Amino acid sequence: MDILSALASILFVPALLVTACYLFTCVFWPFKACRVCRGHGQFYGLFRGIRLCGACDGTGLRLRFGRRLINAAGRLYRELNAANRNHRNR
Repeated sequence: MDILSALASILFVPALLVTACYLFTCVFWPFKACRVCRGHGQFYGLFRGIRLCGACDGTGLRLRFGRRLINAAGRLYRELNAANRNHRNR
């Protein structure tokens, strides 16, 4: 085996493990703390007035990027199946 294929085979398993753990996290804990307000939902504005965070709408939570991908894949799957069902019923 050459060095490149050996390195690829060594790095494949940890990359697969990290991806599986991230997908597990996205499925069971889809939200994370908002980076703008640090999960508080509010922050101090000008003249020390309290304002709601515009990034998370005051909830303090943001949807993870992986969960957005999972939702988009599910939406695409449902749309394709609905189109196929409508096409068959004609």
